[in-house]
Amino acid sequence: MTKHTNEELQTIAITDLAHLKIHGRTTANRTPVTLFWTGSAVELNVQGAELWVEVESAYDHLEPWISVVVNGVPVSRQMLTSGRGWLCIFRGMNPDAVKNVRIIKDVQAMSADPGCLLQFHAVRTDGVMLPVEEKPYRIEFIGDSITSGEGAIGAKTEEDWVPMWFSALHNYTYMTAKALNAEYRVISQSGWGVLSSWDNNPQGNIPAYYEQVCGLLNGERNEQLGALEPHDFSTWQPDVVVVNLGSNDDGAFQSPAWTDPVTGQVYKQRLNEDGTYHEADLAKFEQAVQQFLTKLRKNNPQAHIVWAYGMLGASLLPAIYRAVDGYSKQTGDRLVSILQLPDTTEETMGARTHPGELSHRRAAEVLTAYIRKILK
Repeated sequence: MTKHTNEELQTIAITDLAHLKIHGRTTANRTPVTLFWTGSAVELNVQGAELWVEVESAYDHLEPWISVVVNGVPVSRQMLTSGRGWLCIFRGMNPDAVKNVRIIKDVQAMSADPGCLLQFHAVRTDGVMLPVEEKPYRIEFIGDSITSGEGAIGAKTEEDWVPMWFSALHNYTYMTAKALNAEYRVISQSGWGVLSSWDNNPQGNIPAYYEQVCGLLNGERNEQLGALEPHDFSTWQPDVVVVNLGSNDDGAFQSPAWTDPVTGQVYKQRLNEDGTYHEADLAKFEQAVQQFLTKLRKNNPQAHIVWAYGMLGASLLPAIYRAVDGYSKQTGDRLVSILQLPDTTEETMGARTHPGELSHRRAAEVLTAYIRKILK
């Protein structure tokens, strides 16, 4: 085994790394690198025996978690406590072998905790950094708690809403991208929808924040970091955009009204007495779908857009079909389609009555086969 002392290791600021791959939307400021969204990551190819990273983490009540993937295989997962310090990624390994390392943000952007932070300042190694190979395809995933991987890890009996039960790896996004050898990004938030969140709050809709770096975050620090700035879509154009939204919009029909604490205005997606969707409110949802498709096309002019839905029921699927068909007829856009994903069963359920790893795997298999035909 090769042994080193800290004095033998070279410390390199993250901004000085010649070959650093950043996954996920972030800001132009790389001093340090901030990761916002689930599945975001820093990736390195290291030829050396030892690697450390200097990480800064903070939170008020929802702590960040990370997973470490070495040569395509997950090797560790951990909660980060508040503070700035060094994490050992590997040591004592063959100094001549090249290790591909990805350090992945395992939890979503925490809109409920303005104090949540994950940053990378530097690396320390005895080796050299080599270029990271570019993937042939790019996929963007947009969704809610399913896409955030809520409940994808943990026992079925777990009910606490805590970061521990989120996973970016036991997740159809990671599985699909890996199967297709694609680079990917995730835009997702638990409880949010196309028109409103599950509790009828109209501020909990993904489309309103899609054009910002990570606009759903709150707090002065996130604003200073640039999370609310416009996202530069020219820096990363996907081949495919997968939208997995609608489950929480359906939940809004089943939930009590939401009252805006500032204006006093009441919001409610209504059901008829027989339990069917109120026609006028269903039309609002369909309009929101069409408007989001218009926004997606404006920012991703060449991408094929797939509305993939059904992992927690497919009650709104007819409405999604009408909305997508109406959008296509109005615009002539033919690069839009719908894919029904396998529903989660008792067998495939995970924690917090959300899809478990098996459900994510089944969805990934269906989605992978579908996207593979698109990419041909």
